[in-house]
Amino acid sequence: MHFWEEPCISANQGSGAVFFSGCNLKCVYCQNREISSENKGREITPKKLLDIFKALEQQGANNINLVNPTHYARALVPVLEKWGGRLPVIYNSSGYESVETLEMLDGLIDIYLPDLKYIRSDKAKKYSSAENYFEIAQKALSEMRKQQKKDVFDKKGIMQKGMIIRHLILPSNTNSSIDIIKFISENYPDTYLSLMAQYVPCGDLSAFPEINRKITKREYEKVVDFALNQGMSRLFIQELSSADEKFIPAFDFSGVL
Repeated sequence: MHFWEEPCISANQGSGAVFFSGCNLKCVYCQNREISSENKGREITPKKLLDIFKALEQQGANNINLVNPTHYARALVPVLEKWGGRLPVIYNSSGYESVETLEMLDGLIDIYLPDLKYIRSDKAKKYSSAENYFEIAQKALSEMRKQQKKDVFDKKGIMQKGMIIRHLILPSNTNSSIDIIKFISENYPDTYLSLMAQYVPCGDLSAFPEINRKITKREYEKVVDFALNQGMSRLFIQELSSADEKFIPAFDFSGVL
């Protein structure tokens, strides 16, 4: 159970997070590198995954939150077909998705929770070895919004369908964040944007000294103020206290073994 997502995702009951091992990006600063880069994990059957979904439902989860599921999408399709919409399913991803993959998932995903990490190819190449990140991600966002045209909430304010775009602000990269906000405000003016302050330097970043620290209050306020001045009202913001390693999950296979 994960209690630190956006309020309309976690709320008081929590989000049923299922983390997948491996990743199709190689972000040098990844908080979850233990599973994303080092591939820590346990092999399970489709039936076991359904049992995990059911266990999260029994614990009172608001939703099933598939974290970094991109490279398992084909295997997830029959599992999600059997799940049959008992709780909303969230596709929580880096945004580095092919349209073909997303089309395969059409009708099986209730909420898209993509990152939009970069708009500048040099940054994408430097930090994630994906020079074409924005080219791919903008097409993915378009397909996600096409599938989930409206944001739907229940009486408690918990999202049932829709999309939230996330952007993690990196230190020394506020101008890149501002470019991303411009793109979102011009192309997705009615879509929720979550501006994340939770960046914590992880791993060996000696070759990237400019991001080997947390963001400052001044950096975060610069980006948030720009978004507000753009007239963006569907906005989630974070306290700087969210930049703490204590919020990184312990990947101890709880709920799996």
